[in-house]
Amino acid sequence: MIVVLTGGTGGAKFVDGLQRVVPPEDLTIIVNTGDDHEWWGLYVSPDIDSITYVLAGVLSSERGWGVRGDTFHCLETMKQLGEPAWFSVGDRDLAVHLLRSKLLAEGITPSEATRIIANRLGLRSRILPMTNQRVETRIETSKGEISFEEYFVQCRHQDPVIAVRFAGADEAKPAPGVIEAIESAKAVLIAPSNPITSIGPILAIPGIHDALRESSAPVVAVSPIIGKAAISGPAAALMQAQGFESSIAGVAAAYQDFLDVLIVDDSDSESAKALKSERMDACSTNILMRTPEDKTRIARTTLRAIAPRIVEEFQEAG
Repeated sequence: MIVVLTGGTGGAKFVDGLQRVVPPEDLTIIVNTGDDHEWWGLYVSPDIDSITYVLAGVLSSERGWGVRGDTFHCLETMKQLGEPAWFSVGDRDLAVHLLRSKLLAEGITPSEATRIIANRLGLRSRILPMTNQRVETRIETSKGEISFEEYFVQCRHQDPVIAVRFAGADEAKPAPGVIEAIESAKAVLIAPSNPITSIGPILAIPGIHDALRESSAPVVAVSPIIGKAAISGPAAALMQAQGFESSIAGVAAAYQDFLDVLIVDDSDSESAKALKSERMDACSTNILMRTPEDKTRIARTTLRAIAPRIVEEFQEAG
């Protein structure tokens, strides 16, 4: 019923709010896999894991990633053994990477591996990777081209960005269920994720962009930008590198082919008036998600902006 496109820490916070409003079985989450990374011979899918953990109620709210209360004994030991240790993997987090890698080695697809892990954690919402093929977000910097995780974690997103590309996207196909979910949705929500490296890889998969444009469901996005700055992370720099203004106008431009409503911060309410047209509307609220109550409020605000009756139906259903 409700489809969400998401990635990154902002996306996990948004999904956390939605699960407090929307019955879990009515929630389908399409997740960026452009950040996927091989680490110590294991296949790590950071955005899939964050959504899995938040729905399971075990996501670390302090870090915004990984498992709450996790330990890092394996990481410390690997460091002592002379192995790379810049990518922090907790011990409980490591178990999920081990299981996923085992399943993939057995020939199971990423989407089926995601389903198996979600089922074993008791989740009722549907988590869909954007594709079963390998697509890698590559960041061209002044020092050369690197993976997103190298740019974001190892280099702490300090290197100037020249361009971003999604290696393998042109040959990839949407994972089973992705197009069908968009076509049958009552509403499509775009989380306050980085438009370039969290939502961009999803839109780069042939067929997904067209499905959003042709969908009869309203599409609403929550801005990850306030004023000229990103709420968190390097979204502003990455948007500029790809030719988009670092502002709510830039966010609207990134989604212009299919966006119906953009949720912006109250401080951008005046700028939002210039965005309104016959094709797109904009509404303002406090979009910062610091508390569980904030997350719930943003989820309700987003749904009410396009389909007030949906929220009422969920409330009536308990």
